[in-house]
Amino acid sequence: MSTFNKVAAALVKAQKEFGPALKSSTNPHFKSRYADLAACVEAVIDALNNAGIALTQRVAPCDDGVIVETVFIHESGEIINCGQLHVPASKQDPQGYGSALTYARRYSLMAACGIAPEDDDGNAAIKRPPAQPIPDITDHLLAIENSANSEELANAYTAAYNACQGNQQLQAKVIAAKKARIKRAKKDKQSKGTTNE
Repeated sequence: MSTFNKVAAALVKAQKEFGPALKSSTNPHFKSRYADLAACVEAVIDALNNAGIALTQRVAPCDDGVIVETVFIHESGEIINCGQLHVPASKQDPQGYGSALTYARRYSLMAACGIAPEDDDGNAAIKRPPAQPIPDITDHLLAIENSANSEELANAYTAAYNACQGNQQLQAKVIAAKKARIKRAKKDKQSKGTTNE
C-alpha cells in the first residue's frame, strides 16, 4: 500500500512558500495580461525543490489534442499523481498541438499547486464558437402594432416570438409590444363607448 506522508508534508511546506504567478505576458487577442507557463513554474519550482519535491508533467497519447498530468516526486520516493487534464487542439497541426500542450501544462500545474488562474489565453487552444447574429424583428413588431383584431394579434405575436430565436431581450420586446397593443385596443374601445354616449 502506497503512503503519501512524507510527500504530503513536504507539499504543505512548499505551498507556504509559493509566490504569485505574475502576469508577465500579453494576450494580443484580448489585449490583456496573463501568467504564462514560465511564470507559473517560476512561482512554485523553488519552493517545491527546497522541500525535496521534483516537478514533472507527463503527456499521454491523444488523437484530438493533448493529455497532461502533473506529478510530484518526493526525494523519499513517494509520488503524488494529480490527475489527467485533456485539452483539445484547435488545429490538427504542430502549432495547434503546441498551443494546447502549453495551455494544458499551465492549468494542470496551477490546479495541482492550488494557484488561482489568472487571465485566460485559452482562445489559442480552444476554438470559441462565433457569436450568433441578433435577429431583426422590426417587421414583426410593426405587425403586432398594426393588428386589427385579436386573431391578427395572436398570429403576429406567435410569429414575432418565434423569430426571436431564444433571445430573451427580443422576447421581452415582443411581450411588451403585445401588452401595448392590448392596452391601446382597450383605450380605443373605451373612447368609442364614450363617443356613442
